[in-house]
Amino acid sequence: MKRFVGFVKKEFYHIFRDRRSLFILFGMPIVQVMLFGFAITNEINNVDIAILDHSKDASTKEIIEKISASKYFSVKDYLDNENEIETAFKKGKIKAVLNFEKDFSKKLQTENQATIQILTDATDPNTANTISNYTGAILQNYQELINKDIVTPYQINTQTQLFYNKELKSVFMFVPGVMTIILMLVSAMMTSISITREKELGTMEILLVSPLKPLQVIIGKVVPYIFLSVINAIIIILLSIFIFKMPIAGNYFLLAAETILFIINALSLGILISTVSASQQTAMMISLMGLMLPVILLSGFIFPITSMPLPLQVISNIIPAKWFIIILKGIMLKGVGLAYLWKETLILIGMTLFFIAISVKKYKTRLE
Repeated sequence: MKRFVGFVKKEFYHIFRDRRSLFILFGMPIVQVMLFGFAITNEINNVDIAILDHSKDASTKEIIEKISASKYFSVKDYLDNENEIETAFKKGKIKAVLNFEKDFSKKLQTENQATIQILTDATDPNTANTISNYTGAILQNYQELINKDIVTPYQINTQTQLFYNKELKSVFMFVPGVMTIILMLVSAMMTSISITREKELGTMEILLVSPLKPLQVIIGKVVPYIFLSVINAIIIILLSIFIFKMPIAGNYFLLAAETILFIINALSLGILISTVSASQQTAMMISLMGLMLPVILLSGFIFPITSMPLPLQVISNIIPAKWFIIILKGIMLKGVGLAYLWKETLILIGMTLFFIAISVKKYKTRLE
């Protein structure tokens, strides 16, 4: 019995001395609970909206102030005419526009009813539907307040118009998200085990003494997987078009170029993981745990980023998938070009160069 107790104690000592085991045992559950607890929500908070006020009277100002005071919406822009609505949506920040008809207060007093048009960006159908419901609830509350002391109640009518997804098809949201997840995980995992495989098979020494420069080795590792991932992307796009009837309103060549850029980004991230991993098992674990949860939860694929706590919103900016989903929705559903997507494109290019530079540096360290 003493031998058994001594053996158990030894195992405890081994576990407590291994920091990686302690992180997996205690760190990962804490991280997952925090991520799931704060990121997974069907509510919306601080959604950016714009106002098109044709009336500019006391009633519209009161409604706008009431909407601004809620935690759900943040008024970011005031439009001058209907022509600016689609431009605001194409920029990607504004998720809804409230359009007040002309002589709003006058119609309430003379006709006992007036109309507000709620226009939403339905590329994310769940968010669009929630925005309409929340706005309707705020307007209903305002209507109850102004009807307290009058005999003939005022009626505020709402008209909802959906942009880019009039039928609120959920597939329009899931296709860009699923495409991003597949390309990120498959590409990163394929390359994350490439260099670690060399280490385990003992062929790394051959590469270390070869005349190839570190950058050439990194690019050589990536190029075959670029070809395979491009085939994967083509299959996904074809299935989306012919099976799920996913529209592509924008330029096909821009879509292809942005997809290749994201594939290179994911592959370079996989190479970086492989250079810091001692074994294929470690590389696979980092790829799955370090990429899967952030890509699903913090990319804006399923859950709106604006509803998350500020620290998670900041962290989401370093997730390449976030920027690629914005690009895919912009090209496929909104039909926008590089003039609207240049910032996201530059961010992906910068991230790719950063991952490759760190990978080359890590590889050079092994040479020394």
